[in-house]
Amino acid sequence: MESRVSLSVNGVHHDVRVDTRTTLLDGLRDRLGIYSPKKGCDHGQCGSCTVLVDGRRVISCLSFAVSYEGAEIVTAEGLRGNGAAGEDGDAGEDLHALHRAFIEQDAFQCGYCTPGQVCSAAGMLDEAQRGDPSHVTDELEPDADIDPLSDDEIRERMSGNLCRCAAYPNILAAIRQVAGR
Repeated sequence: MESRVSLSVNGVHHDVRVDTRTTLLDGLRDRLGIYSPKKGCDHGQCGSCTVLVDGRRVISCLSFAVSYEGAEIVTAEGLRGNGAAGEDGDAGEDLHALHRAFIEQDAFQCGYCTPGQVCSAAGMLDEAQRGDPSHVTDELEPDADIDPLSDDEIRERMSGNLCRCAAYPNILAAIRQVAGR
């Protein structure tokens, strides 16, 4: 059975017809040609397919596309910077702070997990800014100040994203850089 779903992906509106069993990941990749979310495990265990849906992290291989009718979906390629020109006036102004930090901290090796890592980090930083606690958060009061994020806090919040190349120290450094530490 097919259904039409209306999605906004990286600021572009799409009406797409999908089988009702189509995952959000397969809809993005196979129907819309958006390849930054990766199919790593197809079981929700690696985080390579992480995207932001209405600002929240979603494992897209476990989510049906039809569930996100009208949602705003952002992939790693949809994260944008502040619009300021780079030092040499190049297109780098569109890079999000996390993209820049991942490059500066050499937080990737093969790059396969990087889009999911970047989306998860963006969502995680927003969660921490809102005061959402994690398993290792010391202060569990509503609207607790989780700033600055400790290394343990970052590791816990990013624990659903695996890197087969083991670039974890550099990923941690990149997130720390963006978090202002």
